[in-house]
Amino acid sequence: MILKRKIYDKLLAWKQNSNGKSALLIEGARRVGKTTVVTEFAKNEYKSCIIIDFAHVESRIIQVFENHRANLNDFFMLLSIECNTRLYVRDSVIVFDEVQEYPVARELIKYLVADGRYDYIETGSLISIQENVKNIVIPSEEHDVKMYPLDFEEFCLACNSDMLVEYIHTCFEQRIPLERGLHNKAIHLFKQYLLTGGMPQAVVAFLDGNLDYEAADEAKRGIISLYRKDIFTINQRYKSKVASIFDQIPGFLSKHEKRVVLSDISQGTGIDQYADTFFWLGNSMICNECFRAENPRFGLAINETRSSIKCYMGDTGLLVTRAIDENVIASNELYQKIYRGTLSMNEGMFFENVAAQMLVAKGYKLFFYTEYNEKKHKNDTEIDFLIPDRNNPGKISPLEVKSGKKYTTVSFDRFREKFKDSIGTSYVISSKNLSVTEDGIIHIPIYMTMCL
Repeated sequence: MILKRKIYDKLLAWKQNSNGKSALLIEGARRVGKTTVVTEFAKNEYKSCIIIDFAHVESRIIQVFENHRANLNDFFMLLSIECNTRLYVRDSVIVFDEVQEYPVARELIKYLVADGRYDYIETGSLISIQENVKNIVIPSEEHDVKMYPLDFEEFCLACNSDMLVEYIHTCFEQRIPLERGLHNKAIHLFKQYLLTGGMPQAVVAFLDGNLDYEAADEAKRGIISLYRKDIFTINQRYKSKVASIFDQIPGFLSKHEKRVVLSDISQGTGIDQYADTFFWLGNSMICNECFRAENPRFGLAINETRSSIKCYMGDTGLLVTRAIDENVIASNELYQKIYRGTLSMNEGMFFENVAAQMLVAKGYKLFFYTEYNEKKHKNDTEIDFLIPDRNNPGKISPLEVKSGKKYTTVSFDRFREKFKDSIGTSYVISSKNLSVTEDGIIHIPIYMTMCL
């Protein structure tokens, strides 16, 4: 099964606009589909291509890099012979897959781009991690594009529901609810997406198996195991801290405030002692970090404080699997119980995690807001996410995520009143159909997060 990925259009735009003046670097967590989409692109859009997988490269290819990179004429000739592929000037592409495994190739990009004969695409996981950039000069000729798990729109395309996606966008733009039956269909698809996630292996297993959650769960467990192996290959002293935070993410998100509470890990621990830990989890793209905005006004990055952080899984399907007993592949029956809400699980953490995932896929950096009430001795104003309001320059949009059908907006209203001069459009995200209240709050169904 071939999955249609929106990043393909970005690859096309790069090819048309770069004119050989830059190499394309695609970053993403492991198993998000980088190699698949690049291979498809290289074979479709060029007369010939050479794809070198540095995770499983043969020694004779490495010898070409080691012994002949100073003479590009010899380098291209020998690479062409070793790969049994003829190269055509301005109509061939050379792909460095998993380039973090061989940083020498990444450093060579500067000279290859300057030579100008061919196009170059790099893919990498953990590409920015310290040990993978040590002792090399990062080429400025890289055009960096990030790749994420399938978003809900891509999941709908895989389910042959592209017309439903168009209808959802139309309803969002016109601020009108979906027809009831189509809203129910969209919620049905979204719940499938929530449980399956957007990792290509899991999606293909789910759809090829005629909606087989068990097959998807098995694929997801393999990916989680791979992530753990990556963590234990860290050469730095913070390896154990990364493993500890990674293992406790479901626990942190199951709590009301969903923030990382370091005192739950070790007494007397400060956030500064975990700076490298969160850097690794964020830059590996395994997790999505969300920082507190101290002053919730336009220019959120200026007002961020890293002493308070939420850590979401980069893929909600993986979070669902991690929240279930990790020793046994979850059955279809168990997943159906989660789908119907008859199993006692914290649905709120899945809704908030998937909202974070969808916002990151749209290019937003994640921020939240919380305010401590001295009299009540607790946080009484909490906003799940803050994003810049693209329709009102200089304003921000607060987003509140609700998993249930019945909810109140007391904290949300208090926040809007206090910071009304800074707020543009306000959104409450839930499973209910679209509606607009008299005070201007737009209530959107969770699947419409992709429209923000």
